[in-house]
Amino acid sequence: MSTDETTADTTTTSPILIALAWLMVGIPLAYGLWQTIDRASALFTG
Repeated sequence: MSTDETTADTTTTSPILIALAWLMVGIPLAYGLWQTIDRASALFTG
């Protein structure tokens, strides 16, 4: 009886690189949400 062993290549990513990637996505996303809320509020407040 043989067992198949999968070899996983475990590489680590720098936490700084992960933080920078989140900032590159998060800042424009937050700005877009802010603009959407700001302009949508004008529809309801007159």
